[in-house]
Amino acid sequence: MQEPLKILVIRFSSIGDIILTTPIIRCLKQQLNADVDFLTKTQYFELLTGNPYINKIITTKNSTNFVLENLRANSYDVIIDLQNNFRSLKLRLALGIKSYTFSKQNFKRNLLIYFGVDLLKNHIVDRYFKAVADLNVYNDEKGIDYFIQNTPDIDFNINQNYICWCIGGSHIRKKLSALQISRVINNIDLPIVLLGGNEDKPISAEVIKHTKTNNIYDFCGKTTIEESAYLIKESQLVLSNDTGMMHIASAFSNPIISFWGCTKPSLGFAPYKASQKSQNIISLISQNPCSKHGRYCKFKTQGCVKKIDSKIISMTIKRLLE
Repeated sequence: MQEPLKILVIRFSSIGDIILTTPIIRCLKQQLNADVDFLTKTQYFELLTGNPYINKIITTKNSTNFVLENLRANSYDVIIDLQNNFRSLKLRLALGIKSYTFSKQNFKRNLLIYFGVDLLKNHIVDRYFKAVADLNVYNDEKGIDYFIQNTPDIDFNINQNYICWCIGGSHIRKKLSALQISRVINNIDLPIVLLGGNEDKPISAEVIKHTKTNNIYDFCGKTTIEESAYLIKESQLVLSNDTGMMHIASAFSNPIISFWGCTKPSLGFAPYKASQKSQNIISLISQNPCSKHGRYCKFKTQGCVKKIDSKIISMTIKRLLE
């Protein structure tokens, strides 16, 4: 019997980008019957531990040099580089085996950001699949995978209707303000679960300060990624900035309302094949993205996402819950 193809997939960061590789992982496994190993940073190990399509997760902290010996010992047939930076290039050259790399399409992306000319017109997942086209691997159109291994023990009653609100984001200019959020929550009767990291605690504290309801639960900095994913999965509706948790939410069947300012869905990072009820709410200040990752805004110091009208958010929530 022929040995299965051994494939190494590389994606070092970040949460959303790694989650968006899961359709590729599934299709490599199912369509090629391959052994798929995944190389990523240590802090993202938890994202993939429950994925049944991955044979082995290999992690690296700052330098890839110390994992080279381990990678060589695995005798891979193919590398699929979905990071495509200098670090992954050095690794591919050191291993010296056949590799496939996805195109970041920087020229088209810059045309969109700086000149408003949209030649991208596809999702990042579609760009990932172009990297494996020569392997005859195709998109099965089944969307994102996120596997929750064990039912987390969380001090919250999930056996009720509630909303999850992911208030975090990699940059302040991608986040709704506390005032926007609290204005919306004041018009919602359902319990609200706030999700985010330790860095989001000041925002959640401000939200609670300005809300009139006691039906709000602040889990910022208190849950693991898997616990947050579980809370999202069991909720009626998810609200999220352009962040990694938004992409995890797209693995489940509940609708997502996502908020866009400096970054826009046109860059190719909208929730992928999420519930058909999902809605993107985009700041009306500009139709085009201000920056690649939301580090800066062309129009507002704190980000044009903060110009989204809270009334529009409230109306969208009401419509989706009816």
